[in-house]
Amino acid sequence: MPKRAPIAAPSSPVDDAPGDMADGAADEVVTAVLTASRLLVAVSARSLASAEDTLTLPQFRMLVVLDSRGAMNISRLGEHLDVIPSTAMRMVDRLAAADMVDRKPNPTNRREIFISLTDAGRRVVHEATERRRAEIARIVGTMSPDQRAGLVATLQAFTEAGGEPLAHGPRTDVGW
Repeated sequence: MPKRAPIAAPSSPVDDAPGDMADGAADEVVTAVLTASRLLVAVSARSLASAEDTLTLPQFRMLVVLDSRGAMNISRLGEHLDVIPSTAMRMVDRLAAADMVDRKPNPTNRREIFISLTDAGRRVVHEATERRRAEIARIVGTMSPDQRAGLVATLQAFTEAGGEPLAHGPRTDVGW
């Protein structure tokens, strides 16, 4: 099964604006998001290394998908990760060997196997997420209240457009 095609972005006022300004504004947004994503990947890598130094970021992403979306079969898991089922199965094999995921038959269709998190897998996701939350809180804490308010609305729109579910977790006092 080949990778799925990228999701086409809906038309936006930036795309529809006349002249070079539209291209420049779009490039500015893309550059800002790319730069922010580098920071977020670095934060994620550090938080993951602190919680579990043997996992790769793609393996951790699989754990996060299972944590946020629940148990699922290998095809659906591969779709969420944008990988072919054989690649997803190799990842599952490695994570099962590390006791991070479990495979169980679907009670209504024994030919189908559900992949789910073990307690150890859930612990790694939650520890890494809390470390990441603390580092992001430190970074965001250096921003003004107005900048933070604008960031919240923008990031919520961005993640909704990308189809990512809301991250849940303990709400702690971050000191602002």
